Amino acid sequence: MKPTVLEQERLDILRRYRRLIEVWHTRKTTQDKWMVRKAFRLAADAHKDMRRRSGEPFILHPLEVATIAANEIGLGTTSIISALLHDTVEDTDMTLDDIKIMFGEEVMRIIDGLTKIEGISETSVSSQSETLKKILLTLSDDVRVILVKLADRLHNMRTLEAMPREKQVKVASETKYLYAPLAYRLGLYSIKSELEDLSFKYSEPQIYREIEEKLQAKSEVRQVFFDEFRKPIENALQAINLSFNIQCITKTSFSIWQKMRKDEMPFEEVYDVFSVDVVIDEEKDKEVLACWSAYSAITAIYRPNNKSLRDFISAPKANGYEAIHITVMGQNGQWVEVHIRSTRMDEIARKGYPAYLKYKTEGATDTGLDDWLNKTKELLKDSDEETVSFIDDFTRNLFSDEIVVFTPRGDMISLPLHATVLDFAYAIHSDLGNHCIGANVNHRLRPVDYAIKSGDQIEVINSRVQQPNKDWYKFVVTARAKSRIKIAIKNERKKYRSKGEQLLENYFTQLKIENSKPNVSKLITQQKLNGLVDLYFYIAKGEIGFKDVKEAFNPSESAMSWIRNFRIPFIKTKIPLDDKAQQIQMVDKTEMKKNKGSGDFSALEYSVSKCCNPIPGDNVVGLLFPNEPIQIHKTECEKAIRLMSHYGKNIVKAKWKQKEGVTFLAGLTVKAVDKLGLLQQISNQITDEFGLNIRSFNLESVEGLVDINITLYVNNTEKLNKLIQRLKKIKEVLKVSRYNKID
Repeated sequence: MKPTVLEQERLDILRRYRRLIEVWHTRKTTQDKWMVRKAFRLAADAHKDMRRRSGEPFILHPLEVATIAANEIGLGTTSIISALLHDTVEDTDMTLDDIKIMFGEEVMRIIDGLTKIEGISETSVSSQSETLKKILLTLSDDVRVILVKLADRLHNMRTLEAMPREKQVKVASETKYLYAPLAYRLGLYSIKSELEDLSFKYSEPQIYREIEEKLQAKSEVRQVFFDEFRKPIENALQAINLSFNIQCITKTSFSIWQKMRKDEMPFEEVYDVFSVDVVIDEEKDKEVLACWSAYSAITAIYRPNNKSLRDFISAPKANGYEAIHITVMGQNGQWVEVHIRSTRMDEIARKGYPAYLKYKTEGATDTGLDDWLNKTKELLKDSDEETVSFIDDFTRNLFSDEIVVFTPRGDMISLPLHATVLDFAYAIHSDLGNHCIGANVNHRLRPVDYAIKSGDQIEVINSRVQQPNKDWYKFVVTARAKSRIKIAIKNERKKYRSKGEQLLENYFTQLKIENSKPNVSKLITQQKLNGLVDLYFYIAKGEIGFKDVKEAFNPSESAMSWIRNFRIPFIKTKIPLDDKAQQIQMVDKTEMKKNKGSGDFSALEYSVSKCCNPIPGDNVVGLLFPNEPIQIHKTECEKAIRLMSHYGKNIVKAKWKQKEGVTFLAGLTVKAVDKLGLLQQISNQITDEFGLNIRSFNLESVEGLVDINITLYVNNTEKLNKLIQRLKKIKEVLKVSRYNKID
């Protein structure tokens, strides 16, 4: 490499280091600066011969992670040092003991929490899932591990373009599934939004580009509208002597896409592609009154939609977020979303937990964020679940909408939307949940599975006779409740261990099978159980008998066939490989190595998944598991995102290989005005104009409007989209949209 290039790189590294020091706004003593400089020099030396896939020096990555941690999250000296050194133990000869000697135990613990777990057996869980679990468990000790990891993930997402496609999809899925919800729960709204948007960019690149182009095309129009909208507000706020800042915040492509899908509308019909943030600069003891004064002034100018009023000041979100949300009718009959908050609230909204801690030390009282962290730590410490189940349970409530309910004494409890009486009981205390038989909700008796609503006051009714059972899993949505039910059931089942162990030993003796750990593990796997406790319980109860044990070690052909069908109930019948049909062309990892990029890949056995029903033209991904055909999912499929988050190494590239004559099942929902001849018009378009076969046609009519669900066989998305556009032209049709879940 030419000396001039090396010199440019050296200057760029120094420039970014100076930028880090510049944006570092927490305590910055001479000793702190010296320690950060020491960490930077150590990291630069450790990574001096390493480069990223993009070709740039590797040291730029830890520098950028430290800058994000300091500037966008607001972390301090210990976290900045940890960010600079976070890859040294994993990628260089440096050890955790070296880190501890030079920088202390705190830095060592954070870096240990950030270091990936290698060498995990792939038989039951992936090393990817184990690493995720390790990171989550650090919440029990030090939240800074998660915060530095979020900074690391954000920079990786910003530079993901240099990675191969399957790596992009894996990282994007993992980010959407776990890291964006974690950022949300910790109050890091800016980081959460960017993580979501970047995940969307790599999972659905074409849709992302289309929305970005439309946003850019309308940017000048939005700015003109905003300038006219804010002028009366500025005058009104100045008149009541408030100091303020008003900003126009354009929403992310991902949030707009979510709105389009939820409300089944095109981009042009989405009214809230931006919001207006009104930030009031006022002292803490006067900020609430100032925010409501601003609300009064704004609603005196623009007519509000009272149904959209959200008071997150009186009842902050569980992650500490505070603001007043309103929607007002702006000029030209356009609805505008307005957020009103103080400077303190705005900093917490942007920087989340670190900003919250800063103000807490200045005398603020505890909020729902403290409560959530305390309960999460308790949940994590008690958990001994299998890794994948653990992560699924943990993430289930990270990103859900919230409701606020009250105890008989008036204490406020935040729970996820759709939470039940049983969830509430477990949120109060594990013992109360274990013995819950119902509750008085607003002085009316309700069962344990009753879905509570925001504002309800709940008094739990319990009985010592009541005990948790496996049916309770269907009655709860919170990870805490599920964890407590599992623990209670497990403790009850442990009572049967001795009896079950003795019976199993007798079965093994009769079958002349060694009573060894591998054989016991084989039986657990074959019966799809969670562990020894369940095995001995079911044997003691007679639900697993001598015949089942014999079948596990000497399976008949019919039994094995039944097991295979049971393992993959969501997969369609396999498509014969010699069929002259539309097929998927896949690149297996071993095939990639054999062919070395020649592009000559053999067809692999695959099955199209029913959970999302992809058709040619959809962005798809393949997931390869032992002894199963490759599962083909849409990249946006919720199940695929979860699987890729756990099993990133199982991803294989997949693309549609065009052949004539085959059709795939697709679903359409049509909303229309009920009129004589409507069904004939719709069916004529499908069968006569487009030559497609209809599998089912279901109609429900209510007060002059009809909902029609149609399943049909179609060649590809291009033809399906043309049909949708044609159906929209029928006068009576109000909306046409595609749905994926087809029975």
